[in-house]
Amino acid sequence: MTAKSFCERLRARDSVVGYWVVLDAPPATERIARVGYDYVVLDGQHGLLSARGILDGLLAIDAAATDTVGLVRVEANNATPIGRALDAGAAGVIVPLIDTADDAARAVAAARYPPAGIRSYGPTRSGLRIGPTPADADAATVVLAMIETRSALENVAEICATPGLDGIYVGPSDLCLAVGGKYPGDPDVADVFEAAITRIAKVAADAGVAAGIHTKNGDTAKRRLSEGYTFATVSSDLDHLQSIAADHLATIGLTNRREPGDPAY
Repeated sequence: MTAKSFCERLRARDSVVGYWVVLDAPPATERIARVGYDYVVLDGQHGLLSARGILDGLLAIDAAATDTVGLVRVEANNATPIGRALDAGAAGVIVPLIDTADDAARAVAAARYPPAGIRSYGPTRSGLRIGPTPADADAATVVLAMIETRSALENVAEICATPGLDGIYVGPSDLCLAVGGKYPGDPDVADVFEAAITRIAKVAADAGVAAGIHTKNGDTAKRRLSEGYTFATVSSDLDHLQSIAADHLATIGLTNRREPGDPAY
């Protein structure tokens, strides 16, 4: 699947499924890209990835020679990291901490060439894999706004109506805190959280834009897709690494043997 066909599917609200990468480990990222996910996200906000790490991750995804495309969650709603990620060859950006329609409009402008936006021309790598023509680049890259704050929840309809925005992406950990949770997954706010999740999907559907969400496992991703979300990301490389290692230890009949007084506990 080329970047353009991925973008066409996402904009058409077809179901697509992805994976999340936080580690700067290109050989591992390349293997993940061979599994069959439609996209792999490189986390430039909370992940352990520098600008060089993002570039190496995108190279690894393309080296897998599959239909999987690379997306980048940029560190901030700023033209520099957005442009850098797209110049490196990302098929799109996920932009964090979007609170208002004006925030969303700034993200769109940063990702689009003039006259639609303010992206500076310098397709150092994207020109090789997408093409050097600004119109082609705009058509073959997506802009996704994160819905993860109380303000974003209040303004989600206006955000979804932002011209040029391809979709929204729910960050469930921060959204849980935004609706009053003491920590991500707090059961005391489960009903309020689920109501927010349902409302966001409906608003996106009414606006005709893609609606995505991060999930902790395949079962949750499948459920969210059945509830109206059009794309879902499954867990992350670091979470799976720890989970699988712990599962093997438990199979042997052992558990975490660190003591609370251990400095590394």
